[in-house]
Amino acid sequence: MSILSNRLNNFKPSLTVKVSQKARELSSKGINIISLSSGEPDFDTPIHVKDEGIKAINNGFTKYTAVDGIDLLKLAITQKFKKDNSINYDLDQITVGVGGKHVIFNLFMSTLNQGDEVIIPCPFWVSYPDIVSLCDGKPVVVNTSDSNKFKMTPAELESKITNKTKWVIINSPGNPTGSTYSKEELAGLANVLLKYENLWILSDDIYEYLIYDNLKFFNILNLEPKLYDRTFIVNGVSKAFSMTGWRIGYGAGSKEIVKSISKIQSQSTTNPTSISQMAAVKALNSEKKFLVDWIQQFSDRRNYVSNYLNTIEGLDCIKPDGAFYLFISCSGLINKNTPDGKVIYNDIDFADFLLDHAQVAVVPGTAFGRSPYFRISYASSMELLIKACEKIRNAICKLK
Repeated sequence: MSILSNRLNNFKPSLTVKVSQKARELSSKGINIISLSSGEPDFDTPIHVKDEGIKAINNGFTKYTAVDGIDLLKLAITQKFKKDNSINYDLDQITVGVGGKHVIFNLFMSTLNQGDEVIIPCPFWVSYPDIVSLCDGKPVVVNTSDSNKFKMTPAELESKITNKTKWVIINSPGNPTGSTYSKEELAGLANVLLKYENLWILSDDIYEYLIYDNLKFFNILNLEPKLYDRTFIVNGVSKAFSMTGWRIGYGAGSKEIVKSISKIQSQSTTNPTSISQMAAVKALNSEKKFLVDWIQQFSDRRNYVSNYLNTIEGLDCIKPDGAFYLFISCSGLINKNTPDGKVIYNDIDFADFLLDHAQVAVVPGTAFGRSPYFRISYASSMELLIKACEKIRNAICKLK
């Protein structure tokens, strides 16, 4: 009898880990790999935020805190929601976890029973289906259209709702596509959701501040306040403040759910790092002037890479509205032959080809539920992106 649990059978080997492992192996052989697979900003954490973390250490703020976050941070989060999103929460409606992923895990662990269904628009962030499965739920995938920039329509949503549906996930701006729901699109989804009183909404807003072309971010509650009691918002400081390693995410919603999350967290990780919590307070309470420069740089990189790749025969790239990813179709290169005699049958083969022949690491679209696509992160310097684009073009030109 195996020592391992049966729940592990619900997981597929991580393609992102596979790509990273192969990239490391090539690097160990002295081959210089340009990694465009990272889901984190290349900018450093702002100095005033780092200083606050150092200050916390020097002041001895290094002990246990309340399980789901200190009141000072919860207050900063409620003020953030009020100022930036016009949504009001009390402190007991806020939970702080070890990153947004941790909050989502706790949320589904708290609310899903065997067979409960969770609607997930596809392409999706890689962790959504696995977290749902781990919590005994059933992922229900909605295949969105590239003609609609991979955004779920009201009709697509309603077609997947059953009497077992418990949650629907809205991720805007989204990973891996960068697609961002407009005011009108969210209103359309809200009209459907209003009809199903037992259906809850998870709004993953982690890329909220990374939005381009003077577009405005909206949460579904801005369009339909009647959904307030059954919407749970997840956010964090990782992306907007380049604090991925600090591990602070937060959620806002039902007091009952927040209390249940705290109960689970008390028997797993306990509190998020005390030092990181103080740094997050500073981040949320301070002006975000640095974002003006970051967003301009991200926008310039997005424009350059998407425009460049769209000139390569066989690739098709939709210019996204937010986040820092491009989700690119490589359907025009399927069944092509590589210089070393291999055939590209799918996006996994294509990602391997780019590693071997362009020395560029990307993530196959299969990891996000959609093939044949691949994801590029433009959270790298323009210098590296220019070099990577040239390498990709030169490699593709050798396909037959």
